[in-house]
This record gives sequence, C-alpha cells and structure tokens, in this order.
Amino acid sequence: MTAPHLKSTNGVHPSSSKTTKPRFFEDHGIWKQAPVLIGTTKYESLPDVKNIMVTGGAGFIACWLVRHLTLTYPEAYNIISFDKLDYCSSLNNTRMLNDKRNFTFYHGDITNPSEVLDCMERFNIDTIFHFAAQSHVDLSFGNSYGFTHTNVYGTHVMLESAKKIGVKRFIHVSTDEVYGEVRDDDDDLLETSILSPTNPYAASKAAAEMLVHSYMKSFKLPVIIVRSNNVYGPHQFPEKIIPKFICLLNRQRPTVLHGDGSPTRRYLYAGDAADAFDTILHKGALGQVYNVGSHDEISNIQLCKMLLKEMGIPHETEEDFHKWVKYTHDRPFNDHRYAIDATKLRRLGWDQKTPFAEGLKTTVDWYKRFGEEWWGNISKVLSPFPIVVEAEVVSDKEEICDEPQVPKKRKSSG
Repeated sequence: MTAPHLKSTNGVHPSSSKTTKPRFFEDHGIWKQAPVLIGTTKYESLPDVKNIMVTGGAGFIACWLVRHLTLTYPEAYNIISFDKLDYCSSLNNTRMLNDKRNFTFYHGDITNPSEVLDCMERFNIDTIFHFAAQSHVDLSFGNSYGFTHTNVYGTHVMLESAKKIGVKRFIHVSTDEVYGEVRDDDDDLLETSILSPTNPYAASKAAAEMLVHSYMKSFKLPVIIVRSNNVYGPHQFPEKIIPKFICLLNRQRPTVLHGDGSPTRRYLYAGDAADAFDTILHKGALGQVYNVGSHDEISNIQLCKMLLKEMGIPHETEEDFHKWVKYTHDRPFNDHRYAIDATKLRRLGWDQKTPFAEGLKTTVDWYKRFGEEWWGNISKVLSPFPIVVEAEVVSDKEEICDEPQVPKKRKSSG
C-alpha cells in the first residue's frame, strides 16, 4: 500500500486539527518486548474487499482485529486503523505493524466528517469495521452527553460518509447490553429479541443501531450488526474489571467490588473475538445481525477468587479474602446479567476456542509483564469510579469497606 507513513510519528498519518497530548505518540519501546497476539482463523480472501477501515483501531478489541487482518492477509487486504487516540487508546497496540506494507494508522475522529471522509476517499475504502465508541458503563452515568455524541452522532457521521463513497460492507460493532438485563431463569437472547437498554452507554449503542438500520432501509447501505458479550485479554485498558483487578493485585493492593459482587458476566477471550469478526467478514450475510457469545458466565466475586488463585495470593480464610477484596457502593443501576445465544454465528463455522481459565492465565501473565508501562501511568484509573476530563483520567474519592453493599431493591419488570 502506498500509504503516507510518517517516520517521525511511527507510521502515523496525522490530522491537522488534533489536540491530542504528545504522550500518545511517545514510543518507549515496550511493545517490542510483547508477543504479537492475533486470532486463529484464515479464510479465502474476498475479491470485492481490498481496503478495510477499522475505527477505534488503537483501542482494545479493534486492535486485535487490526493485527489479525494485517498479518493473516498481507497480500489481500490493506488495513487502515482510524483512531482519535482517546485516554484508553495506545499506539503500542499496533506499533508492531508499522513496517507492514498493508497497514496504515490515520489519526482522526469519527465525529469529524471531514476527517472521516478524507480517510475513506484517500484510501479508497470499500469495507468498514466500526468499533470506535465510548464504552465504559461507569463513565456513562456521569458523562452521558459524551456517549451520545461519540456513539450516536459519530456513527451517523460514519454512515453518511460510507453512503457518499459507496462502501460494499459496513460492519457495525454493537454490544449485548442493548438487550438489557436477563433474569437467571430466562432463555439466552436471540438476535431478534427486543432491545431494552438500562444505562446511558447501552442506550447510545441501541440508538446507533437504529441509525444503522435506517441507512440500510433508506439508502440500501450494505450493513451487518454484531452484538458481543464482554471481551477480555491482553491490550485492554485497565478501566475494565479484569485488567484493573490484575493491576491492583500486582501492586499488592485490594480489589474493590461494586455493591455485593453478585452480578455475572459472560467473558470471551479477545483472540476468539477477532476470529468472530474475521468469520463475519468472510461468511456473514449483509443485512443480518450476529450475536458473539461465550459459554463462560462468572460473577464478579467469583472472578476475584479466580484472580487471587491465578496470582498465587492466599485467600482461603475469611481474613485473607477480606484483605484482598473490598466493596464500595454500586452503580446507579447494575444489570445482574446478560445472556445471548450465538447459534447463528456458530452456523458460519465460528466457535469459542479459549476456555476462561486458559485465557485468564494468558491475560494475567501479560499484565504482570506489561500492564504498568503500556499506557503510561495508570494509577488514577485503578480507583473504583474514575472519571475522565479532557482525555485525562481523574481518580475518585469513593469510600470502600470490608462488607458487601446491599443492592437496591428493584421493581419487577414482568
């Protein structure tokens, strides 16, 4: 690819309007010591796909797909990673690709139409994976306008630009949280289930889906929607529970659970998620929705026990356990569980390959080696409810205690 790599910025194609702090472009070489992690799938390349734009490409899940597609299909596809470099991004996630002929990084913001359109036209984009989003539920309770702006308006900008240039595939990355809370005795939700989001983040993602659907109906835009459950693994910014708790324990500090620690989540290893997106690109049908679901459902308090065991920290006695597991107040509303049925995707040939225990071991090892340096100073993000001010994380001052916090009683939904 004849991409305008700028050697002075490690393969970055910059936007002239950026005010991103210089630290995002600093390269201390930590990425050179890390393993290059990708998925396992490989398909026959598609003749009508050549130039793939991945928004949020320097973020967590997207960077796994960027590495996977760049390295698995070096002769078939050119990969353009488009990212504004927000607080949770890192160029370390893709720096190992800078010398690859089929990789380019474009420093741009999905809420800036001129930058989005410039990228699409400059690189003759025919396929889009739209990952870029504000995604941390805790932050959405205090900064909901930002979530609407990025997740809804940003998606609108992407759709309008894609329509203008005539893309052949627009793969929109959503979340299982658009379905809302699933009771313990309910069946796993299918792609046809009603959307019933319960927090500002999930609502913004559901709203974005409505725009995607409208562009498919009104303008015949060739779209696919993907709803995944929680993804974990190396390269995830430590605002999320697994990397945050690993980093806290690695610092000999206790983990802090919201509420009583009873909510459960299903976890999918990032390599399996990359395989799912690769499968959807090559086997998925336009106009369809695909759930990407895991079998591994784990409560937050159970997760703490698994991490303590994996890191060799004594926790069998009540005294030892309370030394390493503390509690704080819960979110304004914390869904007890999500549960989706991924049968439709499995029919395309995808399946979860990485058991949770195996993926957790790989993840713990990675963060013990690289977690303290990958994103710079992460101290402030390790607090129970951090906030973000102008791309900088600010620590909270929430009280923590030794006893579980009783969740608020809820009105019955049915």
